[in-house]
Amino acid sequence: MVREIRVYVEGGGDGKDTKAAIRYGFGCFLCSVRETARAKRARWSVIACGGRSATCDAFQTALRTHADAVNILLVDSEGPVLGSPGAHLRGCDGWELAGVSDEDCHLMVQLMEAWLIADPDALARFYGQGFRPNAIPASPNVEQVAKADVERSLAAATRGTTKGEYHKTRHAPALLGRVDVARVRQAAPHCERLFSRLLGSLEP
Repeated sequence: MVREIRVYVEGGGDGKDTKAAIRYGFGCFLCSVRETARAKRARWSVIACGGRSATCDAFQTALRTHADAVNILLVDSEGPVLGSPGAHLRGCDGWELAGVSDEDCHLMVQLMEAWLIADPDALARFYGQGFRPNAIPASPNVEQVAKADVERSLAAATRGTTKGEYHKTRHAPALLGRVDVARVRQAAPHCERLFSRLLGSLEP
């Protein structure tokens, strides 16, 4: 029986407060896993690590220091994913990931903001007056929307709102707690893969 799950996630920059905020946002997004873990009396942690390399380093360290836990790596893919997540990271980032199970490597494809555009209704509620929903791509698979197009669409949709143009550290934590997780899982296959791994690890 799994006694601990630790998710090492890219994001939060270098600041203590910004890391705490993005950790809270991902905690909200993954709350169904957290509640299941608690019901199974398993410890649960989301660790915001800042940049990509720092996230990979922290994850690989955890494989040694928390060897009895389920350790999960979660980073942006930064582009289309053609193979397995592990193969993608080895090919695109040059990470060795020696001895790392592919089932513990997970990607936000092509970046975390793709999860946000999967629920434009949540974006509209958050940004309010001035939000332009037509600027958000209508795609049944948000992972097929290019990274640059996701970034451009969010900027265009939010620029005229009272909250101002989308800002990763100011807005992403709150938005992660507001999007409909079921919609995101349906529109982002790699997000569904993450939930399947996390919840599956808690099964007997």
